[in-house]
Amino acid sequence: MATTSWVLDPTHSEVQFKVKHLVISTVTGSFKQFEGTATTEGDSFENAQVRFSAKIDSIDTNQAQRDEHLKSADFFDAATHPELTFVSTSFVKESEGEYKLTGDLTLHGVTKPVTFDVEYGGQAGDFYGNQKAGFDVTGKINRKDFGLTWSGVTEAGSIVVSEDVKLSASVQFVKQTEQAAV
Repeated sequence: MATTSWVLDPTHSEVQFKVKHLVISTVTGSFKQFEGTATTEGDSFENAQVRFSAKIDSIDTNQAQRDEHLKSADFFDAATHPELTFVSTSFVKESEGEYKLTGDLTLHGVTKPVTFDVEYGGQAGDFYGNQKAGFDVTGKINRKDFGLTWSGVTEAGSIVVSEDVKLSASVQFVKQTEQAAV
C-alpha cells in the first residue's frame, strides 16, 4: 500500500495548555510556533506515525510577565530546552472517529510516554485543491513528571500553580505526497 505524507497547517491549527491557578481559576496558554508531520498508509490514519514540536519561546498566556516567567529556568527553561517534542509509538482506532495516540513527549529535557485522546474530524478538500484532515487532541500530564517543579503557596495556603496540565490541540494536516510501496 502507498504511504502518504501529511504536514501540519499552522494557519488552521492551535496548540494550547490549561493549568489551574490558585485552585480557583484556569490560565490558558498557547504555543504560537509549532510544526508536525504524519505518515500514513493510504489515507487512513490508523497506525499513523506522528511527529510534533513546539518552540517554548513562543508561549503566549496573554500576559507578558507570566510568559517570561514560564520561559525562565523556574519552569520551561527555554534557553536550555528550546522545544517540546512528541514522537508517536501508536495511533489506534478505538471507535468511529475516536483514536488513542501514544508516544514519547519530551519537555524540559525529560522524555515520558503519554497517551492522548484524538477525535478525527474527517477529510475535505479546500479551495486550492489541497486535501486536509482535521483532529482534536486532548490529554493531561503532571508537570512535575517533566522536572517542572516550581511551586508557590500563598499566605492563605493556596497552591499557586496546579501540577496537572491539560493539553489540547485542534489541528489540520495537509496531504503532501503518496509513495507507492516498494
